[in-house]
Amino acid sequence: MGKRGKKHNGPKRQRNWCKQKEHYPDIEKKNIEFEKYYKAQEIVPVSEWEQFIATLQKPLPATFRITGFRSHAKHLLKFLKSHLFTDLLGDAIDGVQIDKPKPISWYPDELAWQLSLTRTNIRKVPGLENLHKFLVEETESGNISRQELVSMIPPLLMDVKPHHRVLDMCAAPGSKTAQLIEMLHAEQTEGWPEGFVMANDSDNKRCYIMVHQAKRLNSPCFMIVNQDASLMPTLMLTGKEGNKYPLQFDRILCDVPCSGDGTLRKNYMIWKKWNLGSALNLHSLQYRILLRGVELLKVGGRLIYSTCSFNPIENEAVVAAILHKSQGSIELVETSAMLPELRRMPGISSWKVLVDGKEIHTLDEVPENETRYRTTMWPPENVDKLNLQRCIRMLPHHEDSGGFFVAVIEKTDHLPWSKLGRAKKEETHSQAEDADNKSETSQIKKMETDCGRDKTDIPDKKREVDDHSEAEMVPKCKKMKYQNVYKEDPFVFFKDDVEIWPSIQSFYGVIDEFPLNQMFTRCYVGKKRNLYMVNSAVCQIVKLCEGKLKVINCGVKVWSRSDAKGVECDFRLAQDGIYCIYPYLTCRKVDITRDDVRVLLTEENPFSSKLFKDTKTAIEALAQGSVIFVYDPKKFNKDSQDLVLYIVGWRGKASVRSFVPKGDRFHILRLCDMLPDVTDKVIVNAAGKSLDV
Repeated sequence: MGKRGKKHNGPKRQRNWCKQKEHYPDIEKKNIEFEKYYKAQEIVPVSEWEQFIATLQKPLPATFRITGFRSHAKHLLKFLKSHLFTDLLGDAIDGVQIDKPKPISWYPDELAWQLSLTRTNIRKVPGLENLHKFLVEETESGNISRQELVSMIPPLLMDVKPHHRVLDMCAAPGSKTAQLIEMLHAEQTEGWPEGFVMANDSDNKRCYIMVHQAKRLNSPCFMIVNQDASLMPTLMLTGKEGNKYPLQFDRILCDVPCSGDGTLRKNYMIWKKWNLGSALNLHSLQYRILLRGVELLKVGGRLIYSTCSFNPIENEAVVAAILHKSQGSIELVETSAMLPELRRMPGISSWKVLVDGKEIHTLDEVPENETRYRTTMWPPENVDKLNLQRCIRMLPHHEDSGGFFVAVIEKTDHLPWSKLGRAKKEETHSQAEDADNKSETSQIKKMETDCGRDKTDIPDKKREVDDHSEAEMVPKCKKMKYQNVYKEDPFVFFKDDVEIWPSIQSFYGVIDEFPLNQMFTRCYVGKKRNLYMVNSAVCQIVKLCEGKLKVINCGVKVWSRSDAKGVECDFRLAQDGIYCIYPYLTCRKVDITRDDVRVLLTEENPFSSKLFKDTKTAIEALAQGSVIFVYDPKKFNKDSQDLVLYIVGWRGKASVRSFVPKGDRFHILRLCDMLPDVTDKVIVNAAGKSLDV
């Protein structure tokens, strides 16, 4: 074998990416077939067609959300307006015209904003480096979500409450999933809600992208699973009395795979590659996913079907086919009063199915060599009764956005092919027969009175209906075959006699009400490195559905092993989960001042002598190990607008430190208006080492 690092004597390959890029011609943002097809579908008013095409040819402006489940959201919005947006008021930077940033009018509490800049402008224009740095840091710490405008709509229409069981069927890359998790925690500051979000995707690798998205939100109420959405299994849970019942969801997001021609403004290659085949190929999959979604939805629940496509074959055709099959057990919800400031187009009840540019009216007219067409692609006979105008179609020139389609579906009764649906149908049929029998019996009685006929000759036609469980049973599904996927570590939940718990409970003063059985680790043997927490609903699903559901990730980290010498407890607290478990802890809490917050977050390992006198005294009274620094501004100033902060730290022999990640440090400093002046280039620690600001 040759030595490592040995030079290669062959010809060197050129890696000048700038020059290589110059050889690629600009993609022509025009497609005659695209324009011809959508003109025929009449989804865009004739008077708006030129504006529609012109907007599609422009780059997509940047949009972002301030995450709303933390009390920090309004404070971050205040910082954004006062420190960053004031510098962007109609000026031109390096020839790029900067319009005033504007809040998205239909998004609640001004927590979503649109800039007149593309993501490329923000990243490359020198004058916008502060804004770019802010967006990057706050996104990494989970306080900002850089999300496309139309992608924010479906979660808002779901009306998620803290107790809801929510399923995101096709969740990757996870921006909508994060939005749903935020809604569960909308009013939460400590502890956790009883509901949960189950985020699913059929692509194993994309599931790990979602892990990163969800982990930033530090929620114990989510789980990421890897299943084929059209074959989601029926999960059987156990009730308080030991009875088995199928898991059904209060809210389901069905954002299905689609041809994606609504994303032309950011995916330029679609201009070159667009053809009708993509929509035809995906229609059947979209139909199966939506069908499985309404089966998993509980009666009274709400499902959102959405695509980033303009094509009615992927939109109204799929929705209409399921509505027709369901025979009135599901219906479209009137959405005109939802998000009233959102400009939209209604769904259509008539669309054209084309083969080689020619309209065909039935499946019989399709050439024999063409196998992609299905009967569900045409409007059903009762299409006028389905209220398809209640669907929402977003056109790019209306909100300066991408294209999008949304249908809000509500389940009003059990599906006709389910057990309870069949039972109800049989019962109705039986009641109708009973009514006929009563009428027949009365006539027979009259005849018996007249003719003296024996009553025992009357046949009893009444049919008994089997007793069914209250929960609707959904069809059994095939198990998904996994190929080239990672083998997941196990989820090992704690029991009351777990060996490491007594030392943790004693050191932190954990009260007896702490739900120990909802805490888990990811290994059976060896040292437990990290301890995670989930709420009771997620805990039950993970425990009971092992082998039926491939769980990729769930929960929030609450403790990590430290193995520090001279410390009574081997586990230190994790900043990720401190807001969840804080109410259960009675020890290791130290009140600090505003100046102490600045010291802890701008210096690494400062000496305890740098802290306020009372803080120093409280620290020295504790044994070495993990601590919680509590900043409650109301204790020092009743009129203070600062936030209550829980900062996980460490009490050493002569110094202290915080275990807050770098991005979160800057976030807290921004909210408390403690960020060092922009002229200061570094934050210096006690040892003289520096941290970049």
